[in-house]
Amino acid sequence: MTTAAPLINNTQFSVNVTKSQEQILYQSSGAIVAAIVVGVIIIFTVVLLILKTYNRRMRVKRELEPKPTKPAMPPALGQNSSSISQHPTVTFIPVDIHMQNR
Repeated sequence: MTTAAPLINNTQFSVNVTKSQEQILYQSSGAIVAAIVVGVIIIFTVVLLILKTYNRRMRVKRELEPKPTKPAMPPALGQNSSSISQHPTVTFIPVDIHMQNR
Protein backbone atom coordinates (compact mmCIF):
# COMPACT_ATOMS: atom_id res chain seq x y z
CA MET A 1 0.00 0.00 0.00
CA THR A 2 2.87 2.35 0.45
CA THR A 3 3.62 2.24 -3.27
CA ALA A 4 0.03 3.19 -4.19
CA ALA A 5 0.10 6.48 -2.29
CA PRO A 6 2.90 8.09 -4.35
CA LEU A 7 1.14 7.14 -7.61
CA ILE A 8 -2.02 8.93 -6.52
CA ASN A 9 -0.01 12.00 -5.59
CA ASN A 10 1.74 11.96 -8.96
CA THR A 11 -1.56 11.79 -10.86
CA GLN A 12 -2.96 14.58 -8.73
CA PHE A 13 0.15 16.63 -9.46
CA SER A 14 -0.15 16.01 -13.22
CA VAL A 15 -3.86 16.92 -13.13
CA ASN A 16 -3.02 20.13 -11.27
CA VAL A 17 -0.29 20.96 -13.79
CA THR A 18 -2.69 20.33 -16.67
CA LYS A 19 -5.37 22.53 -15.13
CA SER A 20 -2.92 25.36 -14.53
CA GLN A 21 -1.67 25.12 -18.12
CA GLU A 22 -5.27 25.26 -19.36
CA GLN A 23 -5.94 28.26 -17.16
CA ILE A 24 -2.84 29.96 -18.52
CA LEU A 25 -4.00 29.27 -22.08
CA TYR A 26 -7.48 30.63 -21.37
CA GLN A 27 -6.06 33.73 -19.74
CA SER A 28 -3.59 34.36 -22.53
CA SER A 29 -6.24 33.85 -25.21
CA GLY A 30 -8.48 36.30 -23.35
CA ALA A 31 -5.65 38.80 -23.26
CA ILE A 32 -5.04 38.36 -26.98
CA VAL A 33 -8.72 38.93 -27.78
CA ALA A 34 -8.76 42.02 -25.56
CA ALA A 35 -5.66 43.37 -27.30
CA ILE A 36 -7.24 42.82 -30.71
CA VAL A 37 -10.44 44.61 -29.65
CA VAL A 38 -8.48 47.55 -28.27
CA GLY A 39 -6.42 47.71 -31.46
CA VAL A 40 -9.52 47.75 -33.65
CA ILE A 41 -11.06 50.52 -31.54
CA ILE A 42 -7.88 52.57 -31.85
CA ILE A 43 -7.78 52.06 -35.62
CA PHE A 44 -11.43 53.13 -36.00
CA THR A 45 -10.79 56.20 -33.86
CA VAL A 46 -7.81 57.24 -35.97
CA VAL A 47 -9.76 56.75 -39.22
CA LEU A 48 -12.68 58.75 -37.82
CA LEU A 49 -10.41 61.63 -36.83
CA ILE A 50 -8.74 61.62 -40.25
CA LEU A 51 -12.12 61.71 -42.00
CA LYS A 52 -13.35 64.54 -39.77
CA THR A 53 -10.30 66.70 -40.48
CA TYR A 54 -10.54 65.94 -44.20
CA ASN A 55 -14.23 66.87 -44.22
CA ARG A 56 -13.53 70.10 -42.34
CA ARG A 57 -10.76 71.08 -44.75
CA MET A 58 -12.87 70.33 -47.80
CA ARG A 59 -15.82 72.30 -46.40
CA VAL A 60 -13.59 75.32 -45.71
CA LYS A 61 -12.10 75.01 -49.18
CA ARG A 62 -15.57 74.93 -50.77
CA GLU A 63 -16.70 77.93 -48.75
CA LEU A 64 -13.63 80.00 -49.61
CA GLU A 65 -13.43 79.36 -53.33
CA PRO A 66 -15.39 81.77 -55.55
CA LYS A 67 -18.83 80.74 -56.66
CA PRO A 68 -19.18 80.13 -60.40
CA THR A 69 -21.62 82.48 -62.09
CA LYS A 70 -24.48 80.93 -63.99
CA PRO A 71 -24.53 81.75 -67.72
CA ALA A 72 -27.55 83.72 -68.86
CA MET A 73 -30.17 81.36 -70.25
CA PRO A 74 -31.91 82.54 -73.40
CA PRO A 75 -35.71 82.72 -73.06
CA ALA A 76 -37.61 79.70 -74.25
CA LEU A 77 -39.61 79.95 -77.42
CA GLY A 78 -43.08 81.43 -77.02
CA GLN A 79 -42.27 83.37 -73.85
CA ASN A 80 -41.57 87.05 -73.64
CA SER A 81 -38.82 88.52 -71.48
CA SER A 82 -41.19 89.88 -68.83
CA SER A 83 -42.32 86.38 -67.81
CA ILE A 84 -38.75 85.36 -66.95
CA SER A 85 -38.55 87.83 -64.08
CA GLN A 86 -41.76 86.48 -62.57
CA HIS A 87 -41.48 83.22 -60.69
CA PRO A 88 -44.31 80.76 -61.11
CA THR A 89 -46.33 80.19 -57.97
CA VAL A 90 -48.01 77.00 -56.90
CA THR A 91 -50.92 77.23 -54.52
CA PHE A 92 -51.68 74.26 -52.35
CA ILE A 93 -55.18 74.05 -51.00
CA PRO A 94 -55.48 71.34 -48.36
CA VAL A 95 -58.63 69.30 -48.35
CA ASP A 96 -60.57 69.52 -45.13
CA ILE A 97 -60.33 66.04 -43.64
CA HIS A 98 -63.21 66.59 -41.24
CA MET A 99 -65.82 67.39 -43.90
CA GLN A 100 -69.18 65.82 -43.28
CA ASN A 101 -70.38 63.27 -45.76
CA ARG A 102 -73.72 64.09 -47.42
